[in-house]
Amino acid sequence: MDVATEAVGSRPRTAPRPRWMRARFAVLLSLSLMYFIAYIDRTNISVAAPLISKELGIDKTQLGFIFSIFAYPYTVMQITGDWLADRYGPRLVLFLLCVIWSIATLLTGAVTGALSLILVRIVVGLGEGGAFPAATRAMTFWFPPQERGLAQGVTHSFARLGGAVAPPLVIGIVTLWGWRAAFVTLGLMSAAWAVWWWFSFRDTPLQKRNVSLQELDEIGIPAVKAASENTPWRAMISRMWLVTFVDFCYGWSLWVFLTWLPTYLYEARGFDLAKMALFTSLPLAAGVVGDTLGGVLSDRLYRATGNLRLARCSLLVVGLVGALVFLVPAILTQEPVYAVYGLTASFFCLELTNAVLWSLPIDIAGRYAGTAGGMMNTGFGVAGMVSPLVFGFLITQTGSYVGPFAITGGLLAIGAIAALFIDPNRKVDEAVYARAR
Repeated sequence: MDVATEAVGSRPRTAPRPRWMRARFAVLLSLSLMYFIAYIDRTNISVAAPLISKELGIDKTQLGFIFSIFAYPYTVMQITGDWLADRYGPRLVLFLLCVIWSIATLLTGAVTGALSLILVRIVVGLGEGGAFPAATRAMTFWFPPQERGLAQGVTHSFARLGGAVAPPLVIGIVTLWGWRAAFVTLGLMSAAWAVWWWFSFRDTPLQKRNVSLQELDEIGIPAVKAASENTPWRAMISRMWLVTFVDFCYGWSLWVFLTWLPTYLYEARGFDLAKMALFTSLPLAAGVVGDTLGGVLSDRLYRATGNLRLARCSLLVVGLVGALVFLVPAILTQEPVYAVYGLTASFFCLELTNAVLWSLPIDIAGRYAGTAGGMMNTGFGVAGMVSPLVFGFLITQTGSYVGPFAITGGLLAIGAIAALFIDPNRKVDEAVYARAR
């Protein structure tokens, strides 16, 4: 008798649990908390940037570089972190990654200048780099295909919720104890999640004792990649490169919102710190709704039509085009409050695409989803390397935010066109099986 059969055979047939009490939704809650905390730790630097730059004497170009430096190790860790998650499992990998970025966040409270700030942001990027793709690997084991869009939508909506909570949370701590205390507090919060994850999560439902036979039937047993099995890179690249490019176009806009929005509202639109925190939160809160709604709509469209390509690509195109349509008047208006409204609508549309993008590696790559997710998120990481730096440089050179936002809008349009040609029905496994014959 193999391990899986023995594990299944030892489980009683319990009465069906309510949907929200099933074991996989406890996993979803744990992952959602990780996304929430990770985005607070990712965006806290941009919220505190006006105060940090003033105390440490950092100019706009340097600030753009500090924003960007996070993305370099983040991008490198996409493939490396995913490979580790595929080989060693998301439980161990996510625990170690979270410990790394927790320590770096704590140390941010002790920086003395631009160089030390750059160093700790590199380590935060190193820790967070493989987290989301490793979480995608966990979802492959714990959620059936028809629920993965929802799972991606919920987790990424919690990420945006973290981004929305970060401005008032950071400003609140800053008001009481200063900006350094904010990073110490957030680092401790991340460490607490790492401990919880280690003791509560198991890599597969078969390893979790409280998963009933009924829920195992609902989840199914996904194909598992053997540790010694080679990754089919050629098939992966040919099917994922366009998804990666669209993620780059999406990521350019997202990094602009996450890094430069507080400074834009504070300096270009003239809001004080309290209003800056509030109006930074509004677009990110709208992103929470967009993230959740995008995954739900995509899954419902798939169930209604049976057309996976329509379900995924339609949301991508609508979201990217909508983000562009609302971005243009937001930047050109002379009314600061109207600008906030436009940016809020733009970010809502942008985030309709996020859960769909993260569903595509699972759709296309199956048992290689962790590696495929890392490949896709490399596009996002490259955007993070370039976008904040270019944005800051152009502001320094022109004294205006219009040019940097125009580049952002152009990439939204290009990404929408590219999304029309994505086909999630072209599976990596099909190419692997075809070559094996």
